[in-house]
Amino acid sequence: MVTPNNPRIVAIEEHYWDKEVAASFGEVDAFRRQSDTVDRLYDYGEARIQEMDEAGIHMQVLSHGAPSTQRGDAETSVKLAEGANDRLREIVRAHPDRFAAFAALPTPDPKAAADELERCVAKLEFKGAMVHGLTNGLFFDDKRFWPIFERAQALDVPLYMHPAVPHPAVVEAYYKDYLDEFPGLLTAAWGFTVETATQGIRLVLSGVFDAYPDVKIILGHLGESLPFSLWRIDQALARQGNRNTSFSFRDYFSKHFWITTSGNFSNPALLCCVMEMGVDRILFSVDYPFVLNQPAIDWIPTIPLSAEDKTKILSGNADRLLRL
Repeated sequence: MVTPNNPRIVAIEEHYWDKEVAASFGEVDAFRRQSDTVDRLYDYGEARIQEMDEAGIHMQVLSHGAPSTQRGDAETSVKLAEGANDRLREIVRAHPDRFAAFAALPTPDPKAAADELERCVAKLEFKGAMVHGLTNGLFFDDKRFWPIFERAQALDVPLYMHPAVPHPAVVEAYYKDYLDEFPGLLTAAWGFTVETATQGIRLVLSGVFDAYPDVKIILGHLGESLPFSLWRIDQALARQGNRNTSFSFRDYFSKHFWITTSGNFSNPALLCCVMEMGVDRILFSVDYPFVLNQPAIDWIPTIPLSAEDKTKILSGNADRLLRL
């Protein structure tokens, strides 16, 4: 029973793999070759729901795992995204009280990606979209992608910026010396954070939020460390020599970004985010199946916030932002 002391729990960064999309990119890092993780990625029904029930999670918002449809040629990406989104709609229809969905977007064709976002929201009842990492080497702030932001604003849905493996030049320069012993350094341990935080910073600096002032962006993993650095980024960009010393990175970030708890169940980190952004900007996520449900659920009773604020994080903020 859902009560103030036992609130509804909605997890919004929970991944699956579509077989056709996954076949197009293969296994891109070591941890994804773990058979139990792969089995969970391809489970869209009873076993997944059983794990949700055991943990007490009421709903997952499903999204394709990285790199989704951010790579390859435009024509192929469009076909893959359309097929995957149609199949995801059937997964949600089979369990509408347990699943919702974020669209996969064929960003190699930005106009088609904007159209696919509209189709998924207007016809398939998706709640927004997720984009993974760079698109064939291009950051998401590139003006070629701005039609996607324009459409997201018109539809009033968020875009979730999720990590993917960093640019090959970055891998070569930053990580290659340690990958034999510590392959996780390239992904969740650090590489994902650096790549996605950089995407977030570039979005703020690009002017896209001036062009489309109602765009909403979600970042996972408690904001990819950006809330911790907001004061310093803001102060450094206001120093003499920058283009606009009255520019407030902090204000833009706090207006346009929401963050989730995916794969980062740290009370000190959470409290930093609450103090920087406010509790209304934080949403619960697990990062299933790359992180299992139980560690996230075990963390909830330890969170040093009021029952009202916990309810906002666990479901209330997602219900409002995604109109669940």
